[in-house]
Amino acid sequence: MKNRIINYLEMAGVSWLVPVVRLCSGENPREQFSDLFSGIGLPVIALVAFLFVWAGAASQVKTSLGDLPGPVAVWAQGENLWQEYKTERAKEQAFYERQEERNQKKLEKDPNAEIKVREYTGRVTFIDQIWTSLITVFTGFVIASLIAIPIGVVCGLSRNLYGAISPLIQIFKPVSPLAWLPIVTMVVSAVYVTDNPMFEKSFINSAITVTLCSLWPTLINTAMAVSSIDKDLINVGRVIRLNWTAQIFKIAIPASLPVIFTGLRISLGIGWMVLIAAEMLAQNPGLGKFVWDEFQNGSSDSLARIMFAVLAIGLIGFLLDWIMVAFQRVLSHDKNV
Repeated sequence: MKNRIINYLEMAGVSWLVPVVRLCSGENPREQFSDLFSGIGLPVIALVAFLFVWAGAASQVKTSLGDLPGPVAVWAQGENLWQEYKTERAKEQAFYERQEERNQKKLEKDPNAEIKVREYTGRVTFIDQIWTSLITVFTGFVIASLIAIPIGVVCGLSRNLYGAISPLIQIFKPVSPLAWLPIVTMVVSAVYVTDNPMFEKSFINSAITVTLCSLWPTLINTAMAVSSIDKDLINVGRVIRLNWTAQIFKIAIPASLPVIFTGLRISLGIGWMVLIAAEMLAQNPGLGKFVWDEFQNGSSDSLARIMFAVLAIGLIGFLLDWIMVAFQRVLSHDKNV
């Protein structure tokens, strides 16, 4: 039972809890407390030290909006943002309840009356913008992965093909999202013309920009991983007469998964960074737009709200990487990532 719990914790990427399990099972307390201090104590001490330094230095920095906000002020704005979200959801619920009540009264008077259901068009809150950003980055990341992994596998199996497209990779890989976005915007505006769009153009612009900037690490890592696998594995596949598709899915991809996941993690991190800049310019209603709107607002609370958004962006990026690590441990043979 103990080993099973430890295995689950390690697979989930929370191995710092393993000493707690070992301690509860009666293993060497001194060793387990030492591991707990290394895994939990030191990070907590570093975090507390950072907060003290931040609080002490913040009052010394003067800006056009007043002193640089410290941890307390930033946390207070985080609570305000959460309260704004709760208030907006309460307004939304009340709106639909009133609409339902009016429709019921209308039907009571005339069972054949035409009922109209209107969507709530209230203010977009910080929590809503987080979800918008997550959906956007997930869309761009999935598209990038679906493009990069197949191309990377084929390039890894064919040196000639990799040599042919390598110059294109080296040219487009360092291009900034700020350079891609105007091109994407003009192309989408010319191609995506409809009176009843399924997706907003700002969402499509941001998602495609994320795709263009995040596919390169996955493509390169996949090609490198496939080209580096043991040739004996390929030869065995040929000996037992596996067809080309079976060689890819039964030999090439499983043997390359650890390195492919490394590329996916890098791509997701790049995509999350690119997204914020893309949303600022494309005005996609996500975290990037929130930061830009607060900067334009210039109120006394704007700086603290921006700093809270920065911390939220960093925390979400950390959680996304943690999720990718957990997936890698479950799906690949590399359990020590």
